[in-house]
Amino acid sequence: MAYQIKKVGVIGAGTMGGGIASLIAGTGVPVVLLDVPADGPNRNAVVKAQWERQRKSSPAALFAPEGAHLVTLGNTEDDFELLRECDWIIEVIIEQLAPKQQLMARIERVRQASAMVSSNTSGIPIGQISAHCTTEFKQHFLGTHFFNPPRYLKLLEVIPTPDTLPTVTAFIKDFGSTQLGKGVVVCKDTPGFIANRIGALISQTRMLAAIEQGFGVEEIDAMTGTPIGNPRTATFRLADLVGIDVLVHLTQNQYAALPGDEQRERFKVPAILQQLFAAKALGNKTGAGFYKPIQTATGKVFHVLNLASGQYEPPSQPNSPLADLIQGIDDVGARYQAIFTQLDMREGRYLIDTTLAILSYAANRIPEISDSIVDIDNAMKWGFNSALGPFEIWDTIGVREGVAMMRARQLVVPQWVDEMLAAGTPSFYQRADNRVVGVYAPGVPHASSIVHHPSVVLLNTLAGTSYELKRNASASLFDLGDGVLGLEFHGKGNTLDAAVYDMGNAGLDLLEIDGRYRAMLIGSQAKDFCLGANISVFLQAAQTMTDDHKQLETTVRDLQEWLMRVRFASKPVVTAPYGRVLGGGAEVMMAGAQIVAATNTHVGLVELAVGVIPAGGGCKELLRRNVSPHALPGQSVDVMPYLLGVFETILHAKISEDAQVAQARGFIKPSDTIVMNDEHVLGTAKHAAIALAEAGYSAPHRSDKSIYAVGSRGKAVLLSNIEQLRWGKFITDHDALIARQLAHVLCGGDLSAAQWVTEDYILQLEREAFAALLTEPKTQARIAHMLTSGKRLRN
Repeated sequence: MAYQIKKVGVIGAGTMGGGIASLIAGTGVPVVLLDVPADGPNRNAVVKAQWERQRKSSPAALFAPEGAHLVTLGNTEDDFELLRECDWIIEVIIEQLAPKQQLMARIERVRQASAMVSSNTSGIPIGQISAHCTTEFKQHFLGTHFFNPPRYLKLLEVIPTPDTLPTVTAFIKDFGSTQLGKGVVVCKDTPGFIANRIGALISQTRMLAAIEQGFGVEEIDAMTGTPIGNPRTATFRLADLVGIDVLVHLTQNQYAALPGDEQRERFKVPAILQQLFAAKALGNKTGAGFYKPIQTATGKVFHVLNLASGQYEPPSQPNSPLADLIQGIDDVGARYQAIFTQLDMREGRYLIDTTLAILSYAANRIPEISDSIVDIDNAMKWGFNSALGPFEIWDTIGVREGVAMMRARQLVVPQWVDEMLAAGTPSFYQRADNRVVGVYAPGVPHASSIVHHPSVVLLNTLAGTSYELKRNASASLFDLGDGVLGLEFHGKGNTLDAAVYDMGNAGLDLLEIDGRYRAMLIGSQAKDFCLGANISVFLQAAQTMTDDHKQLETTVRDLQEWLMRVRFASKPVVTAPYGRVLGGGAEVMMAGAQIVAATNTHVGLVELAVGVIPAGGGCKELLRRNVSPHALPGQSVDVMPYLLGVFETILHAKISEDAQVAQARGFIKPSDTIVMNDEHVLGTAKHAAIALAEAGYSAPHRSDKSIYAVGSRGKAVLLSNIEQLRWGKFITDHDALIARQLAHVLCGGDLSAAQWVTEDYILQLEREAFAALLTEPKTQARIAHMLTSGKRLRN
């Protein structure tokens, strides 16, 4: 049967249920959100109050405020019949079996044939929830465990029961990945599923060893965060973030539900955790946990819980020899290799012993919680934002070596690992030409291939192979197959410099002259798409060429010319942004024939923070996208509100919360594509580039007058606004100086009347304003301060 989802029902409007409803509505799917009826005449008071919290939440639960109109509110007595229209009904009510079973009986009476039903429980066996339902209901029932907050945490665990139809599991898995942007793993119906089962063991193992070996909270968090590929929350800060009460309940439930677990004793809640729980020191939500913020005369200081005494003490910021050991090692796997040589170092022994216990535990969960090494690794990476999963870590230290070290510590090594080694397979993942091509499947005599979603392109697997056509310090050019070139930035922060322009121009040269190539895409898979131009180049230029504006203009001319080549290339160039897309990064993004953006794209022209204006075409592009369309013949629209919008976006360095907001501000066109799953961005961009080429792409003409400049009338309005902001002390005098240059550019310079101009005309104004501002001592101070502190100077 072919399934489709045109409407979703969510029962339970609390933090999790409301978050799931917000996520789904944000993708354009209508949602019916129900909660218990309230006493009195306003029967929907409960659901309305819960939904209002979602709408006002920070960070925002909805992608855009407009998404709220897709959510229909109701209560579970008067509006239950609305669920008849839903193709997927998600239960998110109290974590008790009897109410869930009673709700399933009610859902069964109203659901349409073949409608799917799921429970978001994290602690009750999925099979028990539907135990009293019909076979047809059970075939369409499964668990869908979202992580909170649903919009931002990537992991979605899908838990079929023995009765669930494989087609239902496959559909929900694909819908979760493609439509909702989740990293989906399939779990077995066991306590804690994958992520919470192993995650609780990791937390307990790290904490118990810290207590036993006399480590402090700060020492452990310094070791178990970024040095080993975890977020900075590490171990104890993560406990405060999750909530001490949540951690205690989760751990206690695991202990009770796992009588046969070989490491069950590690699930005993330590006394210090019980002490915090009893004192209602539950972490961030109560203002005290392992850390306690204290306001001092110099600002907020986080005092730290002494694990031995149970008292809070001022932070000590201990020095770690481990940090010295791994300094300069960028690759997380290489860090693990270095750490595993440090048996004589106290910190090294701690990490080696605890890591081996964690790896042993993960391996022994196959086939109990999952049959798949990949699903376990992905669950831990997506659920906890870790760089490596347990089997990837084990591969880096060597499987055979890890087995020997585990046995020396009396840790259980599962039989299937010995069988893998005996069969001559030395690692869990098989690689060829730096690419993962297979993974060991326990119980299967040969490695299974890894099949990626058709929209997944992995650039890191192409580096160093014949597919990497050129490479320099800041960028690479790839042959992505199917006649598509790929330009990747890979410098620090993916910032733009001369090496990027050189590689970008080399790609465009190849695109123009080599008939094998029909399109190009610009994208990467680092943390951020691009944090802008390398501002140290500007500072150096400003300090050595301050008397020659024309010479200073050369510092930005190369960027302008490269991006104009991208924009007017005879074959399509598609840009694939995600993460932070700032300053010059936004200008690169807008230069493409089409944008394929991840929904987590945060776009902003932030040049004012370093004392200049956008000069790589940012001013020109926002004018072209936001102002010019309203000045076309036949339009009777005042363009000033749109010009003011562009002016304020740049003046206040507004950064969009997501791609939808970037679209509302004109950075992304309505005809561009927004992709929910960031892993699908490059593949989708490649398909878009091919589609443009096959449709007979025709580039715009550079000589066209496509920018509407309002001239002196508009400039007068903007200058008046600037003075009001300055008088009200909303901006500094130097901000006002920059803003006046910005107004000059946006209004077309010294034009006395509104008229259409070319893009090159606005680019020249950008260069002149940029060069003039570079000569300002306060601009140079802003750039220097940003380079040394990473923070904005408001001088």
